[in-house]
Amino acid sequence: MAGERVLVAKVGLDGHDRGVKVVARILRDAGYEVIYTGLFQTPDTVAAAAVDEDVDAIGLSMLSGAHMTLAPLVVEKVRERGVDIPVIVGGIVPDQDVEPLMAAGVAKILTPGATADQVAAAVREAIDGN
Repeated sequence: MAGERVLVAKVGLDGHDRGVKVVARILRDAGYEVIYTGLFQTPDTVAAAAVDEDVDAIGLSMLSGAHMTLAPLVVEKVRERGVDIPVIVGGIVPDQDVEPLMAAGVAKILTPGATADQVAAAVREAIDGN
């Protein structure tokens, strides 16, 4: 895990950032180097930052209900840059949206109530390709 980097981002107009900051700290405490891009990012800016920062995974915090549009766009924009960085979505994701998000290339999905151990395990599994 030494040297592995995770970019965490808030995509779209979602201004709720307390949870993503907690996740950033969880990942830091688990040994990852964390890059937090801040609020109101676009799929393009997240993909560009992920490539520029040479990250091993991307974590998106989605609380606005735009996950079905924005998360697949992040996956698409990353792949357009010729890399395959796993994208993990955390936040409010209804059960019926899980399968379509996974089919769109999202590696893992975490919903409210996920423990610190579950967050760290999801990132580890996504990086390892599980």
